[in-house]
Amino acid sequence: MSISTPSTVGIADSKSRRKAMIRRITVTAILTAMAFVLMYLEVPLPFMPFFLKFDFSEIPVLVGAFALGPVWGIVIELFKNLIHLPFTATCGIGELSNFITGSIFVGFSGLIYLKLHTRKGAAISMAIGTLALAVIAVPVNAYINLPLYGSMMNFPMDKIIGASAAVNPLVKDELTLLLFAFVPFNLFKGIVVSVITFFIYKPVSKLIHQTREVTRGVKDGAEPEQA
Repeated sequence: MSISTPSTVGIADSKSRRKAMIRRITVTAILTAMAFVLMYLEVPLPFMPFFLKFDFSEIPVLVGAFALGPVWGIVIELFKNLIHLPFTATCGIGELSNFITGSIFVGFSGLIYLKLHTRKGAAISMAIGTLALAVIAVPVNAYINLPLYGSMMNFPMDKIIGASAAVNPLVKDELTLLLFAFVPFNLFKGIVVSVITFFIYKPVSKLIHQTREVTRGVKDGAEPEQA
């Protein structure tokens, strides 16, 4: 029979916390590297202005938000864009925009997933994250991203609208630019990332649940493959 003393319990807790932090840092580093590489797989979309290009980098960030929590998902989002910053072609505005919108998406998705640790819960959380991205990104683009892009890139709003109208006849002014370019783009981005993540959820769910158990000290209480 062994007797635990306060000192041995404290040592065990310290080792457990250190193990959890090492796990967090390791998973964060791996997912950040994956997200950084995927940022270069940019795909131009029809009816979208040239400065809106879709990439798959939010997939590992979203997995990180599910495995570690929404805060760590946002941390991965930040590191991904900081690493990409030296290679920017937009004076950092593209990276800032990517960070803000990505944080909205993975933040809301990860927050909902904290309460719903099943495949169905993941689908619900990603749907909410997609809607939050489409809605909240409208004022973010109107008051932060577009003004900064115009001033830093010497590309005023009338030119942005003109370039957008050239490929999307629905764009007539700033409001229609936001409604018929940015909103569809963010909806498309959220849906595609969500669908891909949903189908890879089962293969990576073991990693997600094991990581949550190690780093949060609690079990999810649901089988990874549950619908």
